[in-house]
Amino acid sequence: MKKFTTHSGVAAPILRINIDTDAIIPSREMKRVSRKGLGASLFADWRYENGVVQQGNESPDFVLNQPAYLNASILLAGQNMGCGSSREFAVWALTDFGIQAVIAPSFGAIFYLNCVRNGLLPIILDASTINDIVAVIDQDPQATKIAIDLKQSTVAVSGQQYTFKIEASYQKLLLEGLDPIDLTLRRTQSIDQFIAKDRLKRPWAHLGGPALSQ
Repeated sequence: MKKFTTHSGVAAPILRINIDTDAIIPSREMKRVSRKGLGASLFADWRYENGVVQQGNESPDFVLNQPAYLNASILLAGQNMGCGSSREFAVWALTDFGIQAVIAPSFGAIFYLNCVRNGLLPIILDASTINDIVAVIDQDPQATKIAIDLKQSTVAVSGQQYTFKIEASYQKLLLEGLDPIDLTLRRTQSIDQFIAKDRLKRPWAHLGGPALSQ
């Protein structure tokens, strides 16, 4: 997983509350066996006329289709971002599109964890602060980029800096580019030692299975 340390990019506002995972990517679009290409279906019902995902069918009214927000890599959202079902496809669609951070007053709990585990930084700032940021960037989104420093836990735009909180363990995962499997593999020696001891105590439970490192 790619490390997240700092990022500067164009931010696009979608300040609706309760944006659920089905809005982020409708279930009908979850047909791929790979994460690659899911970005085309991001916000399908809003990005495309009649929800038909097809080049040339983009709705000009949707923010991500507007030239001012071309190549947006940061989303500014409303309360309870990512509520609804636990589908990890929602985060995969965001990252495949190029989104690297989502800033919102609150997140759906499972969506928040899915973000962290897939290298997408979820940032919690209050709604008033987000509205202030939107007012600044809307004047010229391409020129007024948001700068994020995860180690310092700061968001900066046009000389203003805001601090956000993130659990230390989540911050570590993102800074080091680790997912839960990577964390487990870091403890291979301890796991092998446990398996070796347990095999002596309960040989019937292992049936000659290999140690983790083999």
